[in-house]
Amino acid sequence: MSKNARLSLVIVAVVAVVVAGFLLFSRNDTTAAPQSVDGKVTVVEYLDMECPSCRAAYPGVEKLKSEYGDRVTFAVKHFPLPMHRNAELAAIAVEAADAQGKKNEMFKALFESQPEWGGQQTSQRAKFLDVAQQLGLDPAAFEKALDDSALRDKVLASRTEGSKLGVQGTPTFFINGTKFSGAPSYDNLKTAIDRELAK
Repeated sequence: MSKNARLSLVIVAVVAVVVAGFLLFSRNDTTAAPQSVDGKVTVVEYLDMECPSCRAAYPGVEKLKSEYGDRVTFAVKHFPLPMHRNAELAAIAVEAADAQGKKNEMFKALFESQPEWGGQQTSQRAKFLDVAQQLGLDPAAFEKALDDSALRDKVLASRTEGSKLGVQGTPTFFINGTKFSGAPSYDNLKTAIDRELAK
């Protein structure tokens, strides 16, 4: 083999190692929360329906949604904390309402009524059924959905995903894949979103 051929092989090998290393590090970076899509900003919130802090953040998040429109994608992920007796069932109730096209309505109703059912050490299933009826959902279909193991698995999978990303408490926000630090107030979240939009 000529000297030039050997040199070419060495160069190819070095390039291959560099490319492989780049791909490896890139893949590791993508294990974070969802990134922006089409140049927009993505805000992911891991929350617990029984968490008072999540309820406190809710109005500000809703205001941000209305202000940014399609420039910012907001996604909610369930992260029911074990200390909250009814958080998991409340998350399932939200998903059960989704099957009847009333996910957002259930989400809002449960937060608004949280002082009535939050912190209780007994099952609030009857309360959630009552809320579903008030929203005009089919009560039989809704109650059946509350017992759907697939919906429970979906909620628990969301919590597992959050745990892998370092979520320990709620609410926890990720903005374009970066964990948001600081109080999740309207002003603080808006500042962080505007910073991403300006990039």
